[in-house]
Amino acid sequence: MAEVAEKEKKEALFSKKRVKLISDPLTDNNPVTVQVLGICSALAITVQIKPAVFMFLGVLFVITLGNLVVSLLRNLIPNRVRIIAQLVIVAGLVSIVDMILKAYQYDISKQLSVFVGLIITNCIVMGRLEAFAMGNKPWPSMLDGIGNSLGYGAILVLVAFVRELLGSGKIYGFQVVPQAFYDLGYVNNGLMMMPPVALILVGIIIWIQRSKTPSLIEAED
Repeated sequence: MAEVAEKEKKEALFSKKRVKLISDPLTDNNPVTVQVLGICSALAITVQIKPAVFMFLGVLFVITLGNLVVSLLRNLIPNRVRIIAQLVIVAGLVSIVDMILKAYQYDISKQLSVFVGLIITNCIVMGRLEAFAMGNKPWPSMLDGIGNSLGYGAILVLVAFVRELLGSGKIYGFQVVPQAFYDLGYVNNGLMMMPPVALILVGIIIWIQRSKTPSLIEAED
């Protein structure tokens, strides 16, 4: 009986419904390309992959733990101050991220600049706390946070990959385009370093995704 109960518990932890909390934000319900949230950081910190990865990790930490804490306290938080309570929780987690970056990745901290602090008001973070964690148990809330963070991070890294490769000939700081190409006249595309290009790339990703998934367009209609 104990083994059966343990098996049922594991199945419940990773049931099909709960796995979808992680998989859906990567595809049909991506927070950036479908919900169109968190665009500011996608435009500002995707010149290189490295800061994009650290931004993703910061958001992963904040949303996952933020969802967990809010879910645990959801029945104790008065409805009239719930947004303030959520902001306080997120601000505390963001402060931890900021201190860790300054202590161990100071150069990245300078590159991310104010955008780490702006995680506090990131629509993805506040949206998941309010729309999901306030009405669900801790485990599903954590999965929801992980899924939305992965969806957000995937777009950031993809945009950063294209911009860094075409803009500087590098990937994660390592030279990828051979020097022989430059000797033959190849020139890095400086336009890729400008924020508007990130918006164009995100727009292209949205177009590709929606052209392959007509249901997204039908849902809006």
